[in-house]
Amino acid sequence: MKSKATDKVVKSPVRSIDTPTNLNKAPPPVSATAFSPATKPAVNIGPGFFERDSYMSTALPEILDRSVHALTAHFTLGLSPSSLASAYSDWALHLASAPGKQFQLIEKAATKAVRLATYSTHCGISHGDTAHCINPLPQDKRFTGAAWQQWPYNLMYQSFLMNQQWWHNATTGIRGVTKQHERVVEFAARQMLDIFSPSNFLATNPELLQKTMKESGQNLVRGAQNFVEDWERSVSGKKPSGTEDYKIGETLAVTPGKVIYSNQLIELIQYFPTTDKVHPEPIFIVPAWIMKYYILDLSSKNSFVKYLTEMGFTVFIISWKNPGPEERDLGMDDYRTLGITSALDAIGAITGAPRVHAIGYCLGGTLLSISAAALAREGNERYTTLTFLASQVDFKEAGELMLFINESEVTFLEDMMWEQGYLDTKQMAGAFQLLRSNDLIWSRLIHDYLMGERPAINDLMAWNADATRMPYKMHSEYLRHLFLNNDLAEGRYVVDGLPVTVSDIRVPIFAVGTEWDHVAPWRSVYKYNLLTDTDVTFLLTSGGHNAGIVSEPGRDNRHYRQATRKADDSYRDPDTWLNETDVQSGSWWPSLVEWLTEHSGDLTSPPPMGSNELPYKPLANAPGTYVLQE
Repeated sequence: MKSKATDKVVKSPVRSIDTPTNLNKAPPPVSATAFSPATKPAVNIGPGFFERDSYMSTALPEILDRSVHALTAHFTLGLSPSSLASAYSDWALHLASAPGKQFQLIEKAATKAVRLATYSTHCGISHGDTAHCINPLPQDKRFTGAAWQQWPYNLMYQSFLMNQQWWHNATTGIRGVTKQHERVVEFAARQMLDIFSPSNFLATNPELLQKTMKESGQNLVRGAQNFVEDWERSVSGKKPSGTEDYKIGETLAVTPGKVIYSNQLIELIQYFPTTDKVHPEPIFIVPAWIMKYYILDLSSKNSFVKYLTEMGFTVFIISWKNPGPEERDLGMDDYRTLGITSALDAIGAITGAPRVHAIGYCLGGTLLSISAAALAREGNERYTTLTFLASQVDFKEAGELMLFINESEVTFLEDMMWEQGYLDTKQMAGAFQLLRSNDLIWSRLIHDYLMGERPAINDLMAWNADATRMPYKMHSEYLRHLFLNNDLAEGRYVVDGLPVTVSDIRVPIFAVGTEWDHVAPWRSVYKYNLLTDTDVTFLLTSGGHNAGIVSEPGRDNRHYRQATRKADDSYRDPDTWLNETDVQSGSWWPSLVEWLTEHSGDLTSPPPMGSNELPYKPLANAPGTYVLQE
């Protein structure tokens, strides 16, 4: 007698083509009687059977695509060929369909040719003493020497500058071209032209020729030796020549302190007080993890940390771990919780202070803004003031770095990082060098390899050679949510399931921008005035992203501008602010200390160094161990 089970037909479930496939889910168990010899199982090979997505058609193609992108990235410095091709096509097609622009370029070329011919004739008559037909940009120092003003070298560099100007006209001002594509094409044209600058070649550089004749070619011998040494150091993974004179804990990062807390991402350093009394609110510094923290604690003469302790503050600073493949899945929220939140808990437990003065530098300032906005949303008052050093919360005008940020480029970078688990230091350095190729590439080629002169390495240059990596997930989220989508400025950045906005921040802000910043342009940093509803003191200092911040008192040729906007004051655009704010000479550090002091309580006795019990018991002397990771 047959059981009822043997009369049933086993059917494959029919799945809609839109239903997601869970490849990790085990199939449901099948009864043993379903395939008993007494029955012939029916096999359903209907539409659903063929609509299943196989591993071959899903995961494998994605792995293949990512692998190809990662391999390509090794040869393109991480730049997406598709992105560059799209920019070029956009420019070329619009220029091809713009006869008016073409006629204008022909006219400009003819005009420049006539001007250059007239200049050449006047040079022959007056033996080089004639007005230039074009002047270099203020930041271009390649042709300032007296030797460049003599024929025929003056004609060479004038011809080069006019050619460069013509290509600027040719790559800009074309109706219909996407703004980003226009900037990419103009940037790429400038980079290619700079390769052929007369200053880069021995035969067309009068200063090089003079030096070679004077030294009977010994400069070229030294230059060849420098080149071989640099090549050997590069392939063996060594740091640049001269950096061995600077050692962390001996000549760099020497301010006395203790590591009083550590987790898988940070070491928190507390510095010894140098005054009998201190302000009750400690200073908590969040540096960027794209750099080693000791940019703010270089040598004893220019240590920002040391200066703050001498001004009567208790100082804590985060030292980030240099991530490897094992940290690939750490995201922005991990950096917020394991970094800032854990450090705040430690500082509160050690000092007993309910609130701190927080200072964020570069990417650390962006993360500090996110933390402050999230705490403000919850009504959690853990900050007395917030100071942002060359930090951004709005990335629409994030400088020339935005040249590389679009969907194609971000996807390309993600695939490159996906393969190795992080963004490598060399890949990061290559992008920054391209932004300042005259200073960081061609100038070095001339001085090191043709002049045969090694520039003296200083502490800031030694720090700059000590680069760090960035985890795959964190950098992907950073690029997408901040650079690409601008989520933080537009109220879409999510923390703990809800969006945060910097307009919720109500504590006073001190924001510092630097005049020549290629990473965080000062007009972008200035947007704290636009996006927040609190008192904002904005300070603009001379220098660049790093040298402008490391601006100790007593340093020559330093100046700054400073003004405060109250929460109920009208907004001033950055250019109006620049024209209406007076220049003051000297370092900006005393101005920050004065501002912090105004927002601090009465002096009190210094807190203990860490705690007698874990997890805040002193673990090691500063600078700790994470900063030593290569």
